Amino acid sequence: MLNCLLIFIPVTVLLELFAPEQHSWIFIAAATAIVPLAGWLGYATEELASRTGEGVGGLLNATFGNAAELIIAVAALRQGLYEVVKASVVGSILGNLLLVMGAAMLAGGLKFNQQRFNVTATRSQNSMMTLAVVSLMIPAGYHAALKSPAEISEVYLAVAISVVLLVCYGLNLVFALITHTHLFAGTQEGPIDYHAPWSLRRAMLALAGATGLIAWMSEILVTALTPATQELGLNSTFVGLFVVAIVGNAAEHSTAIVAARKNRMDLSLGIAIGSSVQMALFVAPLLILASMFVGPRPMDMAFNPGLVLFVFLAMLITFQVTGDGESNWLEGVQLLAVYLILAMVTFLGG
Repeated sequence: MLNCLLIFIPVTVLLELFAPEQHSWIFIAAATAIVPLAGWLGYATEELASRTGEGVGGLLNATFGNAAELIIAVAALRQGLYEVVKASVVGSILGNLLLVMGAAMLAGGLKFNQQRFNVTATRSQNSMMTLAVVSLMIPAGYHAALKSPAEISEVYLAVAISVVLLVCYGLNLVFALITHTHLFAGTQEGPIDYHAPWSLRRAMLALAGATGLIAWMSEILVTALTPATQELGLNSTFVGLFVVAIVGNAAEHSTAIVAARKNRMDLSLGIAIGSSVQMALFVAPLLILASMFVGPRPMDMAFNPGLVLFVFLAMLITFQVTGDGESNWLEGVQLLAVYLILAMVTFLGG
């Protein structure tokens, strides 16, 4: 079904060439075009992940699933849209913890009365998520505590914290993939058979092609973002938190939901929580460092306190629903309800 949306790639190009003043339509077309491309990233990644266990498979899906968000964020960095970049990072974390995980638990719970997963692996990922929240709260608190913090000191603080987070994320990979792989063993092995098997060559070509097209569509999307939000009456925070995040999370959505319907909650939660951890501990610090070379000025790490509160609340309910190693459809509804409430607050309060 997602492949039907590929028609929006030429539609976007035609609008960009022949109707450049139609910013709203260009933005909508580009955002829609990215959705199937993100799905292709997920399909190709699943073929690579099928040759590994649940832990590595979840990591691969999280990594390439975040490629769309990373590409969009880099394009926004080049335009100097730092608040959009920060909102998209937080939006991706919220989308994975609440929307992707909630949809997966709901979809799986409607088919299976009770689903179980590796609670040890989940707790390890939740601990990393706590580190991510702390890393967001400290710079925001520092910025709020000082009436006029020096811009240069905030940049140094952001770079220093980014380096620490990148090191921690690297050590987390060593822990999960080398020294303690037995703690991350899933309950099932083998691929999710939701499409015919692909060869390794086809999977790699699909990854390369989808990544290139996402980069092209993202550049068009970000260029049209500011005028389009003004024309549509939307605020940039809402667009970054929810529109861009939902577009970029298409790969995680499709794979996590299909995994849950196959009763593979280890893989499903590995994608959802793992992708959130990766956004906070790898993608966000990488964007901070990239801003030193891309964009008009370096980006600080002083996220809006409201955004930090959103992540903290999402982390709390995630801990509650994953703490017992079991899931059902009602817990999925609860996660989706929190996501909907946050979206309404941002939209109506913007």
